[in-house]
Amino acid sequence: MADSRDEATDQMKTWKENRARQVCLPACLPVCLSVCPPAARLRGQTAETSLAVPLREFCLQQKPDTLTTGAGHPIGDKLNLQTAGPRGPLLVQDVVFTDEMAHFDRERIPERVVHAKGGGAFGYFEVTHDITRFCKARVFEHVGKTTPIAIRFSTVAGESGSADTVRDPRGFAVKFYSEEGNWDLTGNNTPIFFIRDSMLFPSFIHSQKRNPQTHMKDPDMVWDFWSLRPESLHQVSFLFSDRGLPDGFRHMNGYGSHTFKMVNAHGEPLYCKFHFKTDQGIKNLSVEEADRLASTNPDYAIGDLFNAIANGNFPSWTFFIQVMTFEQAEKFEFNPFDLTKVWSHKEYPLIPVGKLVLNRNPVNYFAEVEQLAFDPSNMPPGIEASPDKMLQGRLFSYPDTHRHRLGANYLQIPVNCPFRTRVTNYQRDGPMCMFDNQGGAPNYYPNSFSAPEVQPRFVESKFKVSPDVGRYNSADEDNFTQVRTFYAEVLNEEERQRLCQNMAGALKGAQVFIQKRMVENLKAVHADYANRVQTLLNQNNAVVKKNTSVHVYSRPAASEVAAPSKM
Repeated sequence: MADSRDEATDQMKTWKENRARQVCLPACLPVCLSVCPPAARLRGQTAETSLAVPLREFCLQQKPDTLTTGAGHPIGDKLNLQTAGPRGPLLVQDVVFTDEMAHFDRERIPERVVHAKGGGAFGYFEVTHDITRFCKARVFEHVGKTTPIAIRFSTVAGESGSADTVRDPRGFAVKFYSEEGNWDLTGNNTPIFFIRDSMLFPSFIHSQKRNPQTHMKDPDMVWDFWSLRPESLHQVSFLFSDRGLPDGFRHMNGYGSHTFKMVNAHGEPLYCKFHFKTDQGIKNLSVEEADRLASTNPDYAIGDLFNAIANGNFPSWTFFIQVMTFEQAEKFEFNPFDLTKVWSHKEYPLIPVGKLVLNRNPVNYFAEVEQLAFDPSNMPPGIEASPDKMLQGRLFSYPDTHRHRLGANYLQIPVNCPFRTRVTNYQRDGPMCMFDNQGGAPNYYPNSFSAPEVQPRFVESKFKVSPDVGRYNSADEDNFTQVRTFYAEVLNEEERQRLCQNMAGALKGAQVFIQKRMVENLKAVHADYANRVQTLLNQNNAVVKKNTSVHVYSRPAASEVAAPSKM
């Protein structure tokens, strides 16, 4: 595999260059300096040129570094244990060994519950069109402005070691290192999702993971959940279409998916959606090619992204928004905050904003990708949350999982650090505090000692809500119209046939009563959709009976009928 790898940068040289910067510069600065704006590149310079070049030359001219322990003590022998004689036992005082082994035992941090397998890169966002009439966020403040970014792409359901060419949505998360704090736009390669109420999210993910008894992926779990929740039909149809197998990360679009709120400098709010259209063109894998890559090159998408950037083929995406006024939202034909639906591009056309470019690979995957943490609640002034029930749930869930996975001070990790602004607050202490803990400044508020003070101009916009608190059932909010449009009008005949083949090929692994329920849902979308899938299932079921898999979930015989959806 190494022989076939594309030519890339000298990683040891890159590592030494970054070590030189890290020794003499603040911890957060390498992230900033790694992403130089276009103007600096055109001049042949970067922000760190005057300081880092001498350091770089100095570092590269030196002999190999002295090997040390984690505490910096020089090591004389790294190949042999300290023992009582050549055949005797190990001594507890062998701190070279215990230092190494104790750290090795703690190398792994908890894997992401979702989006565990992924790759990432760094670059910049450049504003090409003025949208200040919609949004006051400084990231958009003038045409030509550039902002450093990090993007992480991922699959959703698979573990960290799984193949990245499987049929699965792809995560598309963008971190803008803004001077008003980091803005995390945590989206996918689809404009929709399987559910619209975040109460269902843990169960949905459990259904996509492993059976608690067999520890295997279970079609019964997957299709039982989907068939009981018809609002998933839109995303399921998208998933089993050609776009369910994108050719790497560079040839797919990205979407903020949720509805957000924008506020301009006059305090005028409106709703918006974010879109990233790939400049490389949409490319998808065939089922056969995706299966082949899953077995021969399970890191295909990560490698494709890394090699492209290493060879100077920098991928880019054009950034668009859709906007909707509050008055339009009130009169809209469906809930504009429904994550299972899209806004018509004809009624709400795409408005160009700028361009995202990725031009730097991570120097160390763990430091810059595995620890890279996105949080939808990270929104600078001018961008706010909407009542989208999925977004509202994610505002809590994402930072909560980062605090579990990375620690309470995960925002001090360099790749997550909002390095373009100064963090001043009343948060203190906690594990892995990486800076001066804000010194001796007061750690309580209010106080009388000129410590950080609130700025009323940054208060969030006001909005009206329903006065009646309750648990509102949103399951039956037209789950079929947009799916029908997707099937009958967006897809051509060949694409419809492949969709049905792909769906039937996956659905055949579920028990027959689940198959029947799913087909009943498809009938509500389009008769042709249901008939094609049922015909293919009939053919598949005849073969499956000869080689029946064990189903660990079963129901009483009297219940072996098409069950109603859990609405």
